[in-house]
Parts: sequence; C-alpha cells; structure tokens
Amino acid sequence: MSTRPSLPTIFTDVDRRAGRLSDEFVELGVATVHESQGRSGLMDPAVRPVVDGTRAAGTAVTCLNQPGDNLMLLAAIELCAPGDVLVVGNLAPVSVGMVGEIIVSMLRARGVAGLVVDSGVRDVRELRRIGLPVWSRCISAAGTIKAGPGWVNVPLDVAGATVHPGDLIVADDDGVVVVPMNEVDDVLARGRERLRRESALLERIQRGDVPGLPTELVERLASLGVRRVSGTTEAS
Repeated sequence: MSTRPSLPTIFTDVDRRAGRLSDEFVELGVATVHESQGRSGLMDPAVRPVVDGTRAAGTAVTCLNQPGDNLMLLAAIELCAPGDVLVVGNLAPVSVGMVGEIIVSMLRARGVAGLVVDSGVRDVRELRRIGLPVWSRCISAAGTIKAGPGWVNVPLDVAGATVHPGDLIVADDDGVVVVPMNEVDDVLARGRERLRRESALLERIQRGDVPGLPTELVERLASLGVRRVSGTTEAS
C-alpha cells in the first residue's frame, strides 16, 4: 500500500482509467456500490451533500492540507481535469470554510464533476446557485489562511475511508463511497447484478405479489431461538 512522502510534495500525474465508468457508477448509486464491494469504502455519514438531489462520480484527485489552511487545495485545482472529483483532507480535524464561491466557480469552469471536503464550506447560497455537486462535513463562515505546506495526489484518510489518487468516487444523497481503482470492473459487475435482482423484486411487489420472509431467514430466526407464538402478548 502506497504512503505519502515525508516531505511536502505535489504529484502532477493521476491514473484516470477508472473514470471511464463514472456514468455507470452514478446510475448504480452509493448504496448499491457500497453493498457491491462488501460494505466497504463508505465515508462517515457526517459528510453530506450541500445541495440535495445532486450526484457525481469521477476519478479522485486528492490534497492534504494543514488545519485551517487551503493552500494545497488551490494547488490541486490546477491538476484537476474534466470529470474528476477533488477530495480534500486535513492533517487534523478542523471545521472551517475551506471552500466558497470562488473555488467552486474555478472547479466548475474546469469541468470537475464534484468536490468532497472533510471540513466545512461557506457561501452556501452561491454554491447552490452554481450547482456543482459538493459534499462537506459542515457549513462554516470561518475562513482559512494560505501558508502551510502539504501534499497533492497522495493517499488520504478522509472521513473514515481511504482514498488513493485515481480511485473512483461515487456520491449522492446517501453519502460518499470510494471504489479502489483496481476493483471498479468487478464492483460494477456485482452492482449491475444487484440492480437486476432488485428491479425484478420491485416489479413483483408492484403487481401486488409481496414475498414472505425467505426460507434462509426463517431458518436463521429459528437458529437464534426466536419463537413464533400465536396470539398476543397479553394472552401469553
């Protein structure tokens, strides 16, 4: 597993092969992707969309900042390509407005698909007007400085998930999930199969054919010692 170098560094190249599947992962959605990769890669649910109803998927470009400082975030913007998702981490927990109207406008102009910030954003009314999909831990009017060294395009621990540059980020109203770059094809195949089964089940339910508890779950309840008793609590 790769780690970041001890000295502050900007890595200029990103492997964007996973980004070719962005549209298909957007359609799968975060919940299906999470289930399809063994319930892994999900960020802390405190990281929420700034605008409800938005969704995004794209190649991760990462930056690691000093707390209360967004210098490396600005450096990372220059390396973002259309369809990327910029993922912003910090060396320690911090709740400040690292991103506002100007930065989001810059990302929108570069064709970035989305932004994930493990801290706060501000200028929320303007962010909602601009419409770039943004996920953040909080909203805070507190500003940042631009003085501290950091890293761009290194592995991050962000909101309980590990993100490597080039991983696929999928985000919607259910949160943010990270798909490792070398697993995207397998996860997509499992996700498609999961959607197929769920679609068939929903069609059955809509016809009024509501299935009962599957046999394996009936057997599991029995193995756990759960009794099925006719009558009410008072009668027993």
